[in-house]
Amino acid sequence: MAVTIEDLYRNYGILADAKDDLSKHKDAYQVILDGVKGGPKEKRLAAQFIPKFFSSFPELADAAINAQLDLCEDEDVSIRRQAIKELPRFATGDNIPRVADILTQLLQTDDSAEFNQVNGALLSIFKMDAKGTLGGLFSQILQGEDIVRERAIKFLSAKLKTLPEDVMTKEVEEYVFGETKKVLEDVTGEEFVLLMRLVSGLRVSQTVHGRQQLVECVVDQAFLDQALNPADTDTVDRLLQCTRQALPLFSKNVHSTRFVTYFCEHVLPNLSSLTSPVAELDIQLELLKLLAEMSPYCGDMDKLEANVNMLFTTLLDFMPLPPEEAENGENSSSEEPKLQFSYVECLLYSFHQLGKKLPDFLVDKVDAERLKDFKIRLQYFARGLQVYIRQLRVALQGKTGDALKTEENKIKVVALKITNNINVLIKDLFHNPPSFKSTVTLSWKPVQKTEAVAPKRPSGEELPSGVSTKKQISPLPRRDARQIYNPPSGKYSASIGNFNYERGGFRGGRGRGFGARGNRSRGRIY
Repeated sequence: MAVTIEDLYRNYGILADAKDDLSKHKDAYQVILDGVKGGPKEKRLAAQFIPKFFSSFPELADAAINAQLDLCEDEDVSIRRQAIKELPRFATGDNIPRVADILTQLLQTDDSAEFNQVNGALLSIFKMDAKGTLGGLFSQILQGEDIVRERAIKFLSAKLKTLPEDVMTKEVEEYVFGETKKVLEDVTGEEFVLLMRLVSGLRVSQTVHGRQQLVECVVDQAFLDQALNPADTDTVDRLLQCTRQALPLFSKNVHSTRFVTYFCEHVLPNLSSLTSPVAELDIQLELLKLLAEMSPYCGDMDKLEANVNMLFTTLLDFMPLPPEEAENGENSSSEEPKLQFSYVECLLYSFHQLGKKLPDFLVDKVDAERLKDFKIRLQYFARGLQVYIRQLRVALQGKTGDALKTEENKIKVVALKITNNINVLIKDLFHNPPSFKSTVTLSWKPVQKTEAVAPKRPSGEELPSGVSTKKQISPLPRRDARQIYNPPSGKYSASIGNFNYERGGFRGGRGRGFGARGNRSRGRIY
């Protein structure tokens, strides 16, 4: 016989009046549990009555939780919301991980109000027992369905940072750190980014030891022990995302050596054949920028000379020789070489940083012919650089405020930073012996007070020492030369800005992108 509204109220009255003798009225509580099999009104009452007396009947705890769970999955959204609202009242003692597990699975709802209610319920039991709640969440992240896993990770990424320190204690943070490391063993690209942001914000991650552990996690994900396949967009994307996550962790105590070594040994030799994961991303420049940012934090390298030599060789590829002249003094070729300033800034900066570790490279490690060739390229590049710097200064002269905020002028401002940086670094290399003492701030980074900037000259452009003035380019270059030094187009101007690229996961064809996560069980796992 179905339980009626009257039955529920009568048995509720029995329990409410029993006070200290509740355990004697197990039958009355069973009637309330049976209310979940009734109609909508009976179910709504049962959703309120079951948790009220839950703690008084430990022998019926499983039955009570399962009854409430049935209501959480009811077809009537109002019944579901009532049942979810009451779920935190079941979170006592050993039940907390189980309740957290249930709530985590309920995150898969498509009803926005219900979803927000589940979020609120999870936060409320976090304040009762953070570690127990995390146990339920991570259980579903490691074993639950994909949609549940995805939303649980997003919940943690968004909500953990909002919890006060008395909830997120050191013990809790260490638990999060440890469990996240387990999850990171098999993740998608999007999950990897979210989880790295999550653990990077923990106080335990601010220590040298914590940051080093995170770097180890990223190294494992980046597959730095495997050769790079430049034609595989997934592989290139993995390296890009992993390096971006590792970059903020590097410091004078947490070294970037393994990444810099990998870039020198695998990325630079394949630079021209790299396949971009998305059409609008200049993958060559993006990876060169990452190499430049990592290079100051590189520690001792096993193959320092070989890696510096690879950087040097790649740099030469982007520093053209001057065009040959015909007998009439004009260029024999129809086009001047393009000066790709953005690439050269990255490579020159990286070479300058690693050169500090091997200061005699250009003196003892490079043969005379190759060094002569390098100096000729530097001279040619420096001359073009001076003309372009002058053009940029003239174009920006007197412009302030809103005038500098136009897209065209923003590009010119960044271009001036790039060319000034290159100018400073080239001057260092023209010293005899080469110097590696100057410091510059990379053009896409915030300006530092210690930045060394090429001084503005009132008249004429002083070339770095060693640059020939035999063919000094005049302020008004001749017709064919003018084509070179106009603000570059194509790769240079398109990539001047700091292009932010974060894909929502790796491309298909390989399980979950960062590796197939195996066959996890499906369905209800309460």
